[in-house]
Amino acid sequence: MILERSIPRAKAILLGASLFLALPPAFAQAPAAPKTASVSAAPSRYHPTRFSKRAELHYTLVWGVDSLAVKSTESGEVVRFTYRVLDADKAKVLNDKKFEPSLIDPRAGVKLVVPSLEKVGQLRQSAAPEVGKSYWMAFSNKGRLVKRGDHVSVVIGQFRADGLVVD
Repeated sequence: MILERSIPRAKAILLGASLFLALPPAFAQAPAAPKTASVSAAPSRYHPTRFSKRAELHYTLVWGVDSLAVKSTESGEVVRFTYRVLDADKAKVLNDKKFEPSLIDPRAGVKLVVPSLEKVGQLRQSAAPEVGKSYWMAFSNKGRLVKRGDHVSVVIGQFRADGLVVD
C-alpha cells in the first residue's frame, strides 16, 4: 500500500523537476547575478527633443527662423549659435549690428558675448538675411563655464530663445 502511494508521488516530483529545468531563466526563482557595465559599450544615439513643437512654431511664425542649435566648439572655448532663415523680414533683428547678442547660462551664472577681433571684427554674420540660408554667431566661452548639456538662452534685441541645449 505504501509502495503504491510512493510511485505516483515520485513521478510527480520528477515531472515537476523536469518542467522547472525546462523553463527559461526569466521564470526561474534563483536571483540573477548583478550585471556590470561594459566599458567598451557604444555611445547612445538617443537625442532628447531640443524644444517643443509649440516653441518651434513660435520661432517660425514670430521670428521667421528655425533649426536653432547651440554647439560647443574649439574644445569648449567657443559656443556657436546657428539658425536657418524662413522669413527674411522677420529675421532682420537677428543680423542687426545695433543689437549686442548674448548667451545666458543660468546654471553657470554667466552671460557670454560675441568677441570682436581686431582684423576680423565680430564673430557673427550681419549681412541682410536671405530665405533658406543658415547663419551663425560665435560666443566666447573663456574658462569653459558653459558645458555640453547645459540649457541656455540666446538674446538678440527683442529676440529670446530659451531652453536651448548645448551640444
